[in-house]
Amino acid sequence: MSAPLPRPKRKNPLARTRLPLLPHGQRSRTAHGLTAAAAEGRFALQVCEDCAKVLYPPRDACPHCLSVRLPFKDVDPGGRLIVETTVRISTDPYFRERTPWRVGTVQLDAGPMVVAHLHGDTVEGERVKLALKLDKSGSAVVLALPAEETPDMEADPILREMTCDPKFRRVLITDGRNAVGQAMAKAFSEAGAGIVFVGIADPWKPYPGMAGLSAIERVEIVPLDMTDTTSVTELAGQNGGRIDIVVNTAEHVRTGGIIERGGLNVARDEMDIRYFGLMRLAQAFGPALRFRGADGANSAAAFVNLLSVHALMNWPAYGAHSAVEAACLSAAQCLRAELRSGGVKVVNAFFGPLETEWFQTVPPPKVAPAALAKAVVAALRQGLEDIFVGDVAQDIRERLAANPKALERELGGA
Repeated sequence: MSAPLPRPKRKNPLARTRLPLLPHGQRSRTAHGLTAAAAEGRFALQVCEDCAKVLYPPRDACPHCLSVRLPFKDVDPGGRLIVETTVRISTDPYFRERTPWRVGTVQLDAGPMVVAHLHGDTVEGERVKLALKLDKSGSAVVLALPAEETPDMEADPILREMTCDPKFRRVLITDGRNAVGQAMAKAFSEAGAGIVFVGIADPWKPYPGMAGLSAIERVEIVPLDMTDTTSVTELAGQNGGRIDIVVNTAEHVRTGGIIERGGLNVARDEMDIRYFGLMRLAQAFGPALRFRGADGANSAAAFVNLLSVHALMNWPAYGAHSAVEAACLSAAQCLRAELRSGGVKVVNAFFGPLETEWFQTVPPPKVAPAALAKAVVAALRQGLEDIFVGDVAQDIRERLAANPKALERELGGA
């Protein structure tokens, strides 16, 4: 059984910080079908549309009937671990620093045999459940987990290497004035984060929920104004080397499209808080996160962006806001590429209208801030890159995949 994760000792400031190394991340274009599934927490393999065989590893043609119609589909992850071994010496620099490392062969119920990394609680000859995870290079790998959940299984070092569990990690939440930021603080505290830094612009100004936020265990209020480069830089200088997870909760939601706005002042505010705020945050904290990607048991792990699902397809009722969110999504994709060399994940959490005052006139279903916060914590524990929270976000994702032009017309009222 996995041993409980011990609280990490205070780091010796004179000790060398272990530099991040990455496992080999080269994959074929076909194999990135596994990457797409791993990013969303699904277990999907190729299934031949002509002979119905489930295939692994990914191929360009079915070895049974030579068909090239091989879409990735969700399949049963259950199987049996038929043989295992432990790697104690490796020529690969990444694994050499992390041995011993267990691997084994699993016979899937769906058909194929799969070589997988092994969770410490798996036992040769017994049932296991396979999962696709993103390793430090951002590529999909297969991990065998116990068929039934075991005590403290999240503390397994191989699983923790592929996820961003906030337990004992130090978290920065950029805006605690809004309902989402306060819900995030509570969720991360309950998840066992070591410290939850919560940014507050103009801390001398009272705001709703102030007393409740300060009362949350392990929360530390820090001055942070996302529109002020000096404020962001100063906080990074003071605490950037201590923060393992950054959660950007800054928001600026206003109704209206492009033509009816009648000016650029609101758009400038939206860009300054959301897009330029994201850039300030990334430039200030990104270098330290990337450098600390292998810094002990609680290394820097993730940068979380909260994005309206309308970043993927504009919603004219909130058209200008949707355009700013699309810019933030593009920036997040760039940030993902830049942080990958440090093994730091960029998590995009897409959500529909929130249960807040800015969406008061929007009919249900809407997403409660607490539900969004719990979904973000769960995504970090699973090591996901993209999550869709709430019925609206899920619906738009499915409709976008089926017919983007129809979705565009329907959101536009046509």
